[in-house]
Amino acid sequence: MQIRPLQLGDRAQWTALWHDYLVFYQTALPETVYDATFAALLAEQEMCGLVAEEDSRLIGLAHVVFHAHSWRPEGVTYLQDLYALPESRGTGVGRALIEAVYALADKSGRPAVYWTTQEFNSTARQLYDRVGQLTPFIKYARPA
Repeated sequence: MQIRPLQLGDRAQWTALWHDYLVFYQTALPETVYDATFAALLAEQEMCGLVAEEDSRLIGLAHVVFHAHSWRPEGVTYLQDLYALPESRGTGVGRALIEAVYALADKSGRPAVYWTTQEFNSTARQLYDRVGQLTPFIKYARPA
C-alpha cells in the first residue's frame, strides 16, 4: 500500500470512494460539488487530498483543510474526510492516512491536527483512540 497525493487521473476512483463515504453519512451532493471539491483538493492551497493505493486501486482517501486559527498564528490542519473501503479496514489503511496527514501538517508548519466523527462510529473510534486524543469539545452547527 502507498499513500500519495491525489492526482488528476484519480478522478473516477476518487468519485466512487467519496460517494461511498457520503452514503455512509447519509449525504448526497450534486455533481457540481464533486467537481469543485476535486479541483480544490488538486490545487493544494487551502485543501489537499491524499489517497491510499494498492495494486493501482484506490482503497482510501483523506481530505485535508488548512485554516487560520485565533490561538495559533501558524494555522491548523483539519482532517475533514477519512474513508477506507470496507474490505480494507483493519489493514492499517486508516492509520497510514492519518499518519500521512500528520506528516503533511508538520511539513506545512501547521502541526496541530484535529478531526470529528460521529459519537456512534465505534469502528473508526477504535483507531482514533489509538492515534489521537479525544477532546471534551462538543460540536454545534447552525440549524438547517
